Amino acid sequence: MSGRVGALMALLTLFSLPISAATVTGLYAVDVPVESSSPDDLAQGYSDGLKRVMVRVSGTQDVLALEGVSELLENAESLLQSYQYLRSEENGNQLQMVFGAVGVNKALASIGAPVWGANRPLTLAWIAVESGGTRQLLHQSADTGVSGPWLKAFRKAAEDRGLPVTLPPEEYADRRELMSDIWGQFTSNVRTASEDMAYDLMSLVRVSRSTGQWRAGWVFDGMGLDSAEQSLTAATPEELAAAVVGRWADTFAERYAVESSDVGESPQVDIVLHGIRELEDYATANRVLKNLSPVVSASATATRNGRVTMNITFSGEIEQLKRYIALDPRLVPLSNAEVSQLPAQDTESKAEVDTDTDTDTDTQQARGLVSMPGKDAQTSAPSNPFVTYESLFVEQNDAEKAFDSLYQVLHYRWQPASVIEGETGE
Repeated sequence: MSGRVGALMALLTLFSLPISAATVTGLYAVDVPVESSSPDDLAQGYSDGLKRVMVRVSGTQDVLALEGVSELLENAESLLQSYQYLRSEENGNQLQMVFGAVGVNKALASIGAPVWGANRPLTLAWIAVESGGTRQLLHQSADTGVSGPWLKAFRKAAEDRGLPVTLPPEEYADRRELMSDIWGQFTSNVRTASEDMAYDLMSLVRVSRSTGQWRAGWVFDGMGLDSAEQSLTAATPEELAAAVVGRWADTFAERYAVESSDVGESPQVDIVLHGIRELEDYATANRVLKNLSPVVSASATATRNGRVTMNITFSGEIEQLKRYIALDPRLVPLSNAEVSQLPAQDTESKAEVDTDTDTDTDTQQARGLVSMPGKDAQTSAPSNPFVTYESLFVEQNDAEKAFDSLYQVLHYRWQPASVIEGETGE
């Protein structure tokens, strides 16, 4: 199933399911062990790092078997944005790397691989592990005892695949009735217990030892996924966690990854401008963005309550675009956590900005900007997630586009008073 069709199916469930889509950070950053800082060892490190990033971004390990991947790996250094070589007696030599998002996406597209963007479904995992005759629930603080190795294994697996997974709070660890429901894979009571938690879908997982192997059986609840039990076996906790999370990532990527033919040569990103209260504010901010060197084109796609969404087509890497934007003090970057604290309506706004009066002929009908967390608009990412992420805030009407987008939505506050004294706002 193509990414666009899968995203449309997800949109159809919008009104019956909590939407807590997460923007995963660090998809293109990776640490790998290396023998030394010699050119050959560094080249091997670049290649190993790019392999891991390609699996994360394509959503499948099958990408490494595609024709043309070996040439990409041989030239991995050309896709690097930055790297750092670290020596440590405790952890050995490490190579920390950040690859360019646009470059990696285009490289994947060049070999016909899918590309899965940074906006991904958030999975709430209720994982019960049976060991030594007792069952324990993995929770956000389960880093000691029997649960410790399993927590570490699932955390690494989620990081390797770039999948946002979160666990229930520790307070649920002693709820015997919930443990019974998780083990029996009865979703109703567990769903009720999850009402105050942000998630897109949940999974009930039971892990047990059988005939010398570890077995995991799980069911999904939400987003129209098959609710029948699936299962896998493996020799170690690490292998089992990698297999389970890998299967989850494969499932989601099949629905949401963009086909290589849709990646395109010119990347696009949505920028939400907050604090646009007058037509003059919009006109000036629009002109500022259009005059940035990396910007190929810019057009408004939505405006309401002092917020304007701009679709920006740019050249180069997205980090370069951010650096150019940072040169203008009137554009103040906002994290998704900061956006979540903004009022739903800008009460200081005198009127809705009518961008149709601008010279842009492709400006669309204005639509309301809303957030897309779980039950509450102010919800931020839970503590101790398996992967670093932030809640995604986009227009409700653009839910499909959010999952289909290759790059995270950028938020800025427009502050015309922040210009250098003597400027007129131009």
